[in-house]
Amino acid sequence: MPDLLPALREPGDGTAMRFPDRALTYAELRGAAGQVAVELEGSDRVALWATPTVETAIGVVGALLAGVTVVPLNPKAGGAELDHLLADSDPAAVIAAPGEELPPRLSAMRRIDADPATRSEAELPAAPDPEATALIVYTSGTTGPPKGVMLPYRALASNLDALADAWEWTAADRVAHGLPLFHVHGLIVGTVGPLRIGGSVEHVGRFSSDAIAAALEGGAKMVFGVPTMYTRLAADAEERPEIAAALRRARLLVSGSAGLPIPVHHKIEALTGRRIVERYGMTETLMNTAARASGDATAGSVGPAVEGVELRLLDDSGEPIDEGDTEAIGEIAVRGPNLFSGYLNRPDATAEVMRDGWFLTGDMATRAADGAISIVGRRATDLIKSGGFKIGAGEVEAALLEHPDVAEVAVTGRPDDDLGERVVAWVVPAPGTEPTPDALVAHVCELISSHKRPRTIHFVDSLPRNELGKVQKKRLAG
Repeated sequence: MPDLLPALREPGDGTAMRFPDRALTYAELRGAAGQVAVELEGSDRVALWATPTVETAIGVVGALLAGVTVVPLNPKAGGAELDHLLADSDPAAVIAAPGEELPPRLSAMRRIDADPATRSEAELPAAPDPEATALIVYTSGTTGPPKGVMLPYRALASNLDALADAWEWTAADRVAHGLPLFHVHGLIVGTVGPLRIGGSVEHVGRFSSDAIAAALEGGAKMVFGVPTMYTRLAADAEERPEIAAALRRARLLVSGSAGLPIPVHHKIEALTGRRIVERYGMTETLMNTAARASGDATAGSVGPAVEGVELRLLDDSGEPIDEGDTEAIGEIAVRGPNLFSGYLNRPDATAEVMRDGWFLTGDMATRAADGAISIVGRRATDLIKSGGFKIGAGEVEAALLEHPDVAEVAVTGRPDDDLGERVVAWVVPAPGTEPTPDALVAHVCELISSHKRPRTIHFVDSLPRNELGKVQKKRLAG
């Protein structure tokens, strides 16, 4: 397998990355990252204080060039979580920006500064073994202590190439985003991805519609975001023609990390003429599917499997569902070079999710005749078995979001003596509206089968979300 970052082996003067306070050419990035690689010589594993800065990007590139495993740390992690990550991963040092104040647990460790002003001309180490662990990215810990996902160079390289194929992504593209740099989306796809392609990344710092618009006006061609970002872009584009005009300049708008509400799809397209393409992945698998740049980006679909990835839907007994059955809901299972090597220190947890080389995602979906996947939710929280029917929470959420009085919604299942489970909706009303449960239930019944209607509706001011905008349904009670 080829080198992960070939453009840094013989760097030119083209721009590699832009941050609000600094831009680096490929030659400058190679020098700064090369210095980090020199200082990491002899190390096995290193933590990365992953702030949304150019120093974080230099640090991860330096470690990848050195063949040293990187453990990205969320700067907002609580003390107990941080202690768990460090005890579990046991890094030899921490990479951070010069002068960055670190928590006591980290300040006691050996420190390596990622300094954009420092340069090394030393020869870079040889490309690492494709099966060597490039990064250990920790899960969100919603079902127990966070698990360290070991991602090999093989997974990064093959998956980024598959995305390049799906999105017609080339060295001529500059990617703009404001994503965190301690997750797969922002760090691997949004930062390492453009560098592997030989293009450039523009990290806008703190996300805002104005920042994304400025990046597009300045030459960015692709935007990576999460649903909360596109919701804000849609609202601002509706009120401010200059935001809509900037979005029209984009070659490709990509959304991920959670399902994008269909009304946001439609609003962006109506205002800008641009369709948003979605993709679907996990920390353990990187990207499994992606709507193609030249295809029909159907709202609510995350596209077919990307090149090199095999995908199945499994029924309740674990048997593959016939590919022609477009109505059946099944659990997504995938295999291919995109898969992780396992969970750090947790062979038991690894064994639980692997079956004969297939990774069981826990995500439930339907499959269209052309192979495109539509996610209906997680098996644990989004597959509701009510009155003998299987109901995907995502379908009910999509129907509720079609109502003009609904700004946000989450649907869950709750135990019911008669039905087994009842459908419960948590609704954030649109500003200035006062929807009633009866009106919303009637609306749902006009769009989808009546047995899928919410039996209980709670009106709330907001929904609990994590850093990437995913609703944390287990925090909803009642």
